Amino acid sequence: MKDIERVCSFLDEVHTYYLATVENDQPRVRAFGTALLYNDRLYIQTGKVKDVSKQISANPKVEICAFKDGKWLRIAGELVNDDDRDVKVAMLEKMPSLKAMYDPDDGNMQMLYFKNATATFSSFTNAPETISF
Repeated sequence: MKDIERVCSFLDEVHTYYLATVENDQPRVRAFGTALLYNDRLYIQTGKVKDVSKQISANPKVEICAFKDGKWLRIAGELVNDDDRDVKVAMLEKMPSLKAMYDPDDGNMQMLYFKNATATFSSFTNAPETISF
């Protein structure tokens, strides 16, 4: 399994992770649950009308934290918007519950992928393991 696949699998297993952004000088953190590996890129999804989208547009540097069974994953990097319809369809196929809120052609569904990312797997019992993608 590729390193980026391990990262996406961990996010899938935890179901909920926490995304941190910045608004002016104020950190903002919220629960997220979308993760998709597509064309060797790790994507998350949101709505363009949401504050989180505006925060990412103003400052694309974000961090994710996820925790499960005594292990946690932190991902730091920049998010890049991708309006490719195919990646939107792939996310909706992976997570059909999103279809109640989003459509690939609604002008609101936003797909963002990580670039210049560093993922760190940590626990209290093992040395941290860092992956870059």
